[in-house]
Amino acid sequence: MTNRTAAPVTVIGLGLMGRALATAFLKAGHPTTVWNRSSSRATELVAEGARSAPSVGAALEASPLTVLCVTDYRAVRELFDASEAELAGTTLLNLTSGDSTQARETARWAEQHGARYLDGAIMAVPPVVGTADATILLSGPHSDFGTHRTTVEALGTVTHLGEDHGLAALYDVAGLAMMWSVLNAWLQGTAMLRTAGVDAATYAQFARRMAVGVADWLPGYAEQIDRGSFPAEVAALETDARAMAHLIEESEALGVNAELPKLFKAMADRAIAAGHGGEQYPVLIEEFSKP
Repeated sequence: MTNRTAAPVTVIGLGLMGRALATAFLKAGHPTTVWNRSSSRATELVAEGARSAPSVGAALEASPLTVLCVTDYRAVRELFDASEAELAGTTLLNLTSGDSTQARETARWAEQHGARYLDGAIMAVPPVVGTADATILLSGPHSDFGTHRTTVEALGTVTHLGEDHGLAALYDVAGLAMMWSVLNAWLQGTAMLRTAGVDAATYAQFARRMAVGVADWLPGYAEQIDRGSFPAEVAALETDARAMAHLIEESEALGVNAELPKLFKAMADRAIAAGHGGEQYPVLIEEFSKP
């Protein structure tokens, strides 16, 4: 049941994530209008109290905030160009996945059409949307964020990253870099330990403690990067490189793929060749920052 004192909101795009967004708004009491190219996807939401708009234009007119969750950024522009819907005066919140360049270009496109624009990223799977465990990243004008903050908070824990429209997309892919790096490192270790009969579940407990421990290093390492100074307070990079060589040798001896540790060592070797062997591991930021 909707609360008519809550701000109306429109959701365009009713894939798994779009439907999760609309459901979260409904549960929070927001009068919710939905639109999807295939109207059948709105059936369950209408049964829950949503209003299905007959057109994109009608969907925009229904609410001061329209949340977009479609295939990609190109689809956003094609959708509105094809519908010839009037964008002037509305605020678009684009939660479609893409990169920072696309986010900034779409912000300029929206401005040219008279719309206000926020870009965002959903760091959660659909079942988590609407709970505090769903991280919602937003970027764009702070005034627009302030206007619609209460509405967007129905989706999860919301963080405004700054005025630059590209920041949410950048944080999104940076988070993916963390996710895949941790998972790949765990898979490397799991593959090695399986050769000794250790199952993945047993190693996962040890690996989790390692991951948490390494995460605790990040604030101190970040200080070194921001200062541009990398004293070897714990270990020098050349010491780490010797351990990387051991990891490669052990992997190859066990018949396990060694591509990942070889990548680690190749980057460390370049930094050492450039004269950074006596500095601490975060000095590798110089290698990661190169094209």
